[in-house]
Amino acid sequence: MSMAHLFRTLHARFDASPLRGVFTPRKPRNPVLRVLLGLVGVAILSLLLVVGLVVGAAMVSFGLLRAAFRRRPASARGDVLDAEYRVVDKPGQPILR
Repeated sequence: MSMAHLFRTLHARFDASPLRGVFTPRKPRNPVLRVLLGLVGVAILSLLLVVGLVVGAAMVSFGLLRAAFRRRPASARGDVLDAEYRVVDKPGQPILR
């Protein structure tokens, strides 16, 4: 038996299975009901979009507020080293500017 024949046989068996009717969405025949269900779908998608945007904005604002209140001046922390620095050129290195 060839692979193509095997896949066609399995596909035909799956199409005839009773599970196909469970997972196949059907559109209603009534045009008014079709439009109504389409509008319900658009409303659900827009609600999910708005909820996602509100949750995302809340997360960003919480992060910004947390960072603003945690920020301390560098001199208040004990790990700051106050010094003067000088850049020393290495001989044989190209000047990058």
